[in-house]
Amino acid sequence: MNTFVEIDRDAPNPVDRHVGLRIRMRRKELGMSQERLADSIGLTFQQVQKYERATNRVSASKLWEMAQVLRTNVGYFYEGLGDGNDGGSQVKSEPFQDFLLSNEGLELAHLFPRIREARVRRKILDLIRAMADEPDTVRA
Repeated sequence: MNTFVEIDRDAPNPVDRHVGLRIRMRRKELGMSQERLADSIGLTFQQVQKYERATNRVSASKLWEMAQVLRTNVGYFYEGLGDGNDGGSQVKSEPFQDFLLSNEGLELAHLFPRIREARVRRKILDLIRAMADEPDTVRA
């Protein structure tokens, strides 16, 4: 049974989004700037920015070069995609992915594990849960 799935041609391909997110996560994990990564692979920082946001697709050769500079293997960028053997799309734009693509989300994901005391982490989570349940308020 074939199922027709309408594709939004204006939205980045979910695989490209995933790869871009993984590039950004690894770069940030190493404390590397977009400029430094770009210089290392012969690009402008704007091009790296476009790869990370999935505005542009990364070629196989550039992805290989990035893996070398980011001290990982090419497979790292595809981790979490699934194997695609179910006949459907394994990649969906998820709120978690959108969150990690934001500057705040990535910074929070990077800093939160550095909070050593479990009690403090739980209190922060309690605060976030309470704020998430709050109705939106109009601010001046």
